[in-house]
Amino acid sequence: MVAMMVVAGCVAGCRGGKSGDGAAAFDREVYTPEYAEGFDIRGAEGRQSVLITVRNPWQGADSVCTQLLVVRGDEDVPDGYEGQVLKGDARRIVAMSSTHVAFLDALGETDRVVGVSGLDFITNSRIQSRRDSVADVGFEGNVNYETLMALEPDLVLLYGVSGASMMEGKLRSLGIPYMYIGEYLEQSPLGKAEWIVAVAEAAGIREKGAQTFAEIPARYNALKAKASGAAGKKPKVMLNTPYNDTWFMPSVSNYVARLIADAGGDYIYSKNTGNASEAISLEEAYLLVSDADVWINLGQAASQAEVAALCPKFTDTPVFRRGDLYNANARTNAAGGNDFFESAVARPDLVLRDLVKIFHPELVEEDFVYYKQLK
Repeated sequence: MVAMMVVAGCVAGCRGGKSGDGAAAFDREVYTPEYAEGFDIRGAEGRQSVLITVRNPWQGADSVCTQLLVVRGDEDVPDGYEGQVLKGDARRIVAMSSTHVAFLDALGETDRVVGVSGLDFITNSRIQSRRDSVADVGFEGNVNYETLMALEPDLVLLYGVSGASMMEGKLRSLGIPYMYIGEYLEQSPLGKAEWIVAVAEAAGIREKGAQTFAEIPARYNALKAKASGAAGKKPKVMLNTPYNDTWFMPSVSNYVARLIADAGGDYIYSKNTGNASEAISLEEAYLLVSDADVWINLGQAASQAEVAALCPKFTDTPVFRRGDLYNANARTNAAGGNDFFESAVARPDLVLRDLVKIFHPELVEEDFVYYKQLK
């Protein structure tokens, strides 16, 4: 079992920090992400221990930082440090998001997962094959802490949505350390995947994590270059379906829009240059769909008939009549878990390959992984 201290902010560069002078010694670059913006890993002169700093780990966070000090070699916690402390490597991990499972799976380390949130919704076959040894600790706001304590976890991987996780206070009182994983806030597809390295550091396998990740941008960028040289025009790509009679269209800087561009597509709603999705009317959505060559990411629709039920007035559009409708729900389980929202975060190269296959089918021979054409 590992020790824990109260949550901390960063040292220089973040307001409201609580990590104290103890973190200042960790000024040696150990791993600085090339694509991710939300974390870094630093060391200190003469120390084996490392400090993982996570910045702004939830929506709307402003200069919020949390830290996890991974103490190695029986070293002491520096005086004045008030952040999270993990003594040794995390061998027993509770993952509160399915994407955390995906990162550990990419590392070949799912055996470290002893607890998850929403076991039935996890699509990972290795987790499902040992359901008897992986506990479901419940969901945010309704966590079974007796179950969690019985697991004797070394580390809980958390996420925040619009604020800090409600689990923080209880975990502190129980003496269980935690680390935020903020991959979902990254706008770069490769930035999301690079959080593999942060998870690997906590597990004591940073070199393996860095090597695992390095292979992903190599494949991604090679395919991106191939798509950029594709013959013919870029297909105009429409996204999404209505939610409560409102259609949301992401910014051109959103990671889905970036994937479309990198796959040789033309995101049809280029006027949203802000940093958040914009709500458009159904009338404007109809005009966009009418002009689209391809329509993707259609909510939970599994067939053209379900799209027609969602958008009955859109069935006369050329893209619907041609059947150029593709959704990222090729890999789902009986409970409704969708692997696109799980492992795809760690494999943007495969997502890109799927999209290139949709936009420029002559460039890709492999079968779809996450997407399928709706019939």
